[in-house]
Amino acid sequence: MTDFSRRRFLGTGSAALVGAGLASAPAIHTRASDDSVAPNDRLQFGVIGCNGMGWSNLEAHQKLAGVDCIALCDVDQNVLDRRAPQLEAMTGTAPTLYRDYRQMLDNDDIDFVIIGTPDHWHCLPMVHACEAGKDVYVEKPLANSIGECYVMMDAVERTGRVVQVGQWQRSAPHWQDAVDYLQSGVLGEIRHTKAWSYVNWKGRLPVEPDQAPPDGVDYDFWLGPAPKRPFNPNRFHFTFRWYWDYAGGLMTDWGVHLIDYIFYGMEVGQPTSVMSTGGKYGFPDDARETPDTQQALYTFDNFSMTWEHAIGLGNGPYGRNHGVAFIGNNGTLVIDRRGWEVIPEVDDDQYKMEAIPPRSGSSGLDAHAENFVAAIKGDATPNCSVEMAADTAINAHLGNIAYKLGRRVDWDADARQFIGDEEANDQIWPAYRAPWSLPQA
Repeated sequence: MTDFSRRRFLGTGSAALVGAGLASAPAIHTRASDDSVAPNDRLQFGVIGCNGMGWSNLEAHQKLAGVDCIALCDVDQNVLDRRAPQLEAMTGTAPTLYRDYRQMLDNDDIDFVIIGTPDHWHCLPMVHACEAGKDVYVEKPLANSIGECYVMMDAVERTGRVVQVGQWQRSAPHWQDAVDYLQSGVLGEIRHTKAWSYVNWKGRLPVEPDQAPPDGVDYDFWLGPAPKRPFNPNRFHFTFRWYWDYAGGLMTDWGVHLIDYIFYGMEVGQPTSVMSTGGKYGFPDDARETPDTQQALYTFDNFSMTWEHAIGLGNGPYGRNHGVAFIGNNGTLVIDRRGWEVIPEVDDDQYKMEAIPPRSGSSGLDAHAENFVAAIKGDATPNCSVEMAADTAINAHLGNIAYKLGRRVDWDADARQFIGDEEANDQIWPAYRAPWSLPQA
């Protein structure tokens, strides 16, 4: 552990300053010079789960001056064998490799960790990392259940660690500009919001037979707290997200990103009720468990929100395959990862406000990494804290619970439970497979 990290762990650093300028900084495309970074201010990190987004997050953090990845952990030796030389080419130093994340957390030279594992493996590594004195960047959704969200929030509160969740649109300048416009009030009262993802670049998931795990894969560790199942390639790596044991389908994949911006723009947390419908309508005989088509309707105190997704289709609302819409009395603001625009309402053949033609945007991943490192150093607060991410993840899980039950559910956010609905309440907390156990919130 560096001297800088020891100072943070002893509580002498301050994370009370809001880095508004850092939050809206442009994306970083090349590694900044290390020359101006004092040795005590350098940060070293490790990555737990380095196949997909874990690697993308590594690359974003590796671009920052004075920040170096020194360790990789994955239960798949094949992934480690591929990523280790790639990282060495970036840094000039061979990383330390681990198969068990708990051993990585014992490394005192590591100041923070990135968690890029499947959803069912977010909670335990994050909690254990906080308890080991590490700061954490964890992928979205925050957790694979409502109960795990509470456990993770409790861990951050107990330990005082800095945690950033990978909902990086909160650091993207064009998303922030759109929210500034929204909150100016020009659109008038917002009565309805929409979020959607139409994914025509994914299609049928062919049925595959169960088989032996690939050589080099610790499959029992990969399953971890999830139920014991035979190995199936569809349940592994990227396509794990289509199985309830490990994730929540597109609702918790794209939904968490996009619904999060409705929460950000409307400055709300959790809804009071939700209904959801859908099914496997596009590919009824493929291997997915989660619905390829789903709609959910959420009720808040002063507005409603809908989520919808469709796999295998690309013609989403407003001609965009993904996005968010804020529908006001004077006009509608529509935004996606490419940019945003405003479509005015018409009254007596007169526009009720000025139209804004499409404005371009870009990814916020690099700026999100920059904001996280600034928060570690006490110069900012995380743009997506564990509390923000918990609201969004809980919202997604509420939609999936309503879908599974096939009826409306009413939610009491303060009590952290469904109202008068034991069947729904039974789905708040996951059942961990021994020897793994869920920490208490």
